[in-house]
Amino acid sequence: MFAIINGKVFNGDIFLHGKCVVVKNNEILNIINEDELDERFPDIKKIDAENGYITPGFIDLQLNGCGGVLFNDSITRETLEIMNKTNLKYGCTSYLPTLITTGDKNIISAINLIESMDDKEEVGVLGLHIEGPYISVKKKGIHNADFIRELDADMTDVISKAGGEIVKIITIAPENTKGEYISVLSKSGIKVSLGHTNATYKEIEDKKIYGITLATHLFNGMSSFNHREPGAAGAVLDMDISAGIIVDGFHVDYAAIRLAHKVMRERLYLVTDAVSPVGTNMEYFYFEGNKVYYKDGKCFGEDGTLGGSALTMDVGVKNLVEKVGVSLEEAIRMATLYPAKAISVEDRYGKLQPGHIADIVILNKNIQVEKVFSKGKLI
Repeated sequence: MFAIINGKVFNGDIFLHGKCVVVKNNEILNIINEDELDERFPDIKKIDAENGYITPGFIDLQLNGCGGVLFNDSITRETLEIMNKTNLKYGCTSYLPTLITTGDKNIISAINLIESMDDKEEVGVLGLHIEGPYISVKKKGIHNADFIRELDADMTDVISKAGGEIVKIITIAPENTKGEYISVLSKSGIKVSLGHTNATYKEIEDKKIYGITLATHLFNGMSSFNHREPGAAGAVLDMDISAGIIVDGFHVDYAAIRLAHKVMRERLYLVTDAVSPVGTNMEYFYFEGNKVYYKDGKCFGEDGTLGGSALTMDVGVKNLVEKVGVSLEEAIRMATLYPAKAISVEDRYGKLQPGHIADIVILNKNIQVEKVFSKGKLI
């Protein structure tokens, strides 16, 4: 048991002053007045936050790789452990390993891997994000067109049987996916996300009723907003759909992020869409057969197409505050509470409150990571 003292505690809603966080095992035991700590818990170990910000651990719902590895390249526990170890340096304590467009064999392997891991949350894994192959060729981005296809009954059955505890999100192009398949996936507890789609506003409106609740990397890989055809981007802004957004300054202009946030508020959350160079000195890598270069913080293919990002969650939070102009409280919510709500794990993650998992980050005044606790353990 220990207590984190001398910091501003962000409980998920507001900053609390004069409070400390008491941790027992892997959970938050309580948040109490700091001047009551010695009386209530004599001889408890104290960790000084040095007047920093004490926040929930960041949650990334779209992470292809980092630390020199890609989930698509090696669908193994070792890959996930490397990704988690790298994430923790940047305050990201939970994530969804994201498998982009590939063959059925790899999708099944990824499902089987997550199913086999009884301790998956101990290495930061909340579940799987299957991004494609059931997407639009016209909006494929860096995805390999050779693998893009329509969802069929057999794979719908395989994925839905895994259920929402294993597959948290599946990204599909609504215009190319039967409503009945979307319904089966949604009813199994999987969050169906529109993405890499060329759908019209009307096509999304018609398919949303089957269970589409999320959107993958808002503005990127989707039909753009136009005043006569709002497209997928307009549908996300207008409908009850939550969305991730990549706040690296390359994928979306900061002004567009600011406008989206004004409209969407708690429906908009931070993702990285990060790939293998994060935490390394790699100059290039291969992403499902495509060579992708990394230079000056940007990942791009030989034709200039963006190929994932090198963003980390802590930098995303900092960018939200300094470049987009949202409050620090809201930026933290966009990295913690809102993604937790998007995949329905807010009963255990995304807040600092009794009974929640003790994933905790201490940030300094410059919004830089000073200390990280994963499941109650100081990293």
